[in-house]
Amino acid sequence: MRIISGHWRGRALIAPAGDATRPTADRVREALFSMLTSRVGSFEGLRVFDGFAGTGALGIEALSRGAAHGTFVERDAEAIKALRRNVEGMKLNATIIAAPMESLGQAAAPCDLILLDPPYASGLAKIALARLAANGWIAPHALISVETSRKEALETTHEILTVRDHGKARLHLLRATG
Repeated sequence: MRIISGHWRGRALIAPAGDATRPTADRVREALFSMLTSRVGSFEGLRVFDGFAGTGALGIEALSRGAAHGTFVERDAEAIKALRRNVEGMKLNATIIAAPMESLGQAAAPCDLILLDPPYASGLAKIALARLAANGWIAPHALISVETSRKEALETTHEILTVRDHGKARLHLLRATG
């Protein structure tokens, strides 16, 4: 697993051993960032939120492309170790919150780009979106990406911009409402 583009292009990411995390495949990540780039143009200065972060691949990709700050939320201890090594190894401007998304507190500042990759068929996407909205994490103009399995429907109050299938994954690109 490598960073696709930007300052850290080609840099390998450290991943935890075992199968407790399910990293987003490189081709799915590439498709996602193509969709995002066509809408935001530049990532320069964006505040990014990577929920269910695992290795941090999604948020680190945005930081590599110029995002100003990344907030990573992960609950698995082994994934947090790998995430810390990735963030510290690249000296990224990032905050790591070691907690489940369901207990996430108030935001210090809203984020422009929300990246969520919850465990498939867990129902956590809907819970995470509600928690983020209630606690001020989503900027009014934010783009939100939610990866689910291809078989899952996503319940959301946000505007659905596009839904794309890539192998077993389904990418939902949303625009914040409210």
